[in-house]
Amino acid sequence: MSRVAVVLFNLGGPDSLDAVEPFLRNLFRDPAIIRAPAPVRHVLARLIARRRGPEARTIYRALGGRSPLLAETEAQAAALKAALGGLDAVEVVIAMRHWHPLSEAAARRVAAFRPDRIVLLPLYPQFSTTTTASSFDAWRRAAAAAAVTAPTRAVCCYPSADGLAEAHAALIAPLLDAAAATGSPRLLFSAHGLPKSVVARGDPYQWQVEETARRIVARLGREGLDWAVCYQSKVGPLAWLEPSTVDEIERAGRARVPVVVVPVAFVSEHSETLVELDIDYRERAEAAGVPAYHRVPALGTQPAFIAALASLVRGALGGAGWGADWGGVEAGAGGRLCPAAHRGCPLAVH
Repeated sequence: MSRVAVVLFNLGGPDSLDAVEPFLRNLFRDPAIIRAPAPVRHVLARLIARRRGPEARTIYRALGGRSPLLAETEAQAAALKAALGGLDAVEVVIAMRHWHPLSEAAARRVAAFRPDRIVLLPLYPQFSTTTTASSFDAWRRAAAAAAVTAPTRAVCCYPSADGLAEAHAALIAPLLDAAAATGSPRLLFSAHGLPKSVVARGDPYQWQVEETARRIVARLGREGLDWAVCYQSKVGPLAWLEPSTVDEIERAGRARVPVVVVPVAFVSEHSETLVELDIDYRERAEAAGVPAYHRVPALGTQPAFIAALASLVRGALGGAGWGADWGGVEAGAGGRLCPAAHRGCPLAVH
C-alpha cells in the first residue's frame, strides 16, 4: 500500500492578539520579504512589527481576536483529503510560513506518517519568490531536520488551471448579475501587491495573476465585460505594482459604475479580504461615488477548486522524475508556463 503525504502551504496568521507582533516579526525577517543581511533584517523586523502592531491588533480584534486563516486551511485540507479518497493512504498536512503550524511541526507529522511519496502543494495559485519559494525553502530545512527522506515533488503554481477559473467564475457570475441592477459593472481582480523591484528581478507573480484573470474572463464568456487587474496591501515606501485597487475603485466612482471585486490571489478568507476589501475598500467606494460594491468570496472549499487541487496532486503522483529526495518541480499544467524573461520561475532552475 502506497502512503502519500500532501503538504499544504499557506502564509499563516496570528491565533491571538498576543501573537500579532511575533507573527509580524516572523513575516518581516523572512529573507524573501526583506532582502538584507540577517542582522539588519532582524532589527528591521522588530521595528516594523512594533510600529505596525497596534494597527494590526485592531484589525484582528475586528476578526474576533485571531486570523481565520488556519481554520479555513484546515477545512480545505479536509476537503482535499476526501477528494483524494481513491488513493491507498493519504495524509494532508498544513505547513504555515509565518505562524503555527510551522514547517517544522509539519515535517515532524510527515516523518511520523512515514510516507512513500510526498507532494508539496501551495495554496498560492500564482508563484512568487516571496511566498511559494520561501515556503519551499523553509520546508527543505524542516524536512532535513526531521529526517524526512521520502521522494518529493512540488507543484509550483497553477494560475491557468481549469478548475481554478471555473471555481472563480461560479462565484463571480451571480454578483455580476446583481451589480448590473445599478449599471454596467466593472470586474476588478484584486491581488496582493509586490514591490516593482521584485518583479524586475524576474518574479513571475504579476504575469501569473494576469494569466489567471484572463482565464476567468474567458470562462465567464461575457461579451464586452469591463475588467481590470489591480493590487492591494501596499507596505512601505517602495514603488509597488500598479494600478492599486483603491485607484481602480476611485476610477469606477468617477465613471459611476458598480464594481465587483475578486480576491484573485487569495484562496482563503483572512484580514486582506475580510477587513481590507470588505470594510476599508467598501468605505472608499462609497466615498468615491461607486453606485454598488460587491466582493466575491475567496474560493475556500468551492468544489471545483478542491477538485483542481486533487487533480494537481494526482498529476504530480503520476509524473516522471521521482528521485531519491527532491524529485522535481512542476507547474500545474505540466512544463513551464512563464515566459523566459521571468527568471524567478522555479522551472528555470529545476
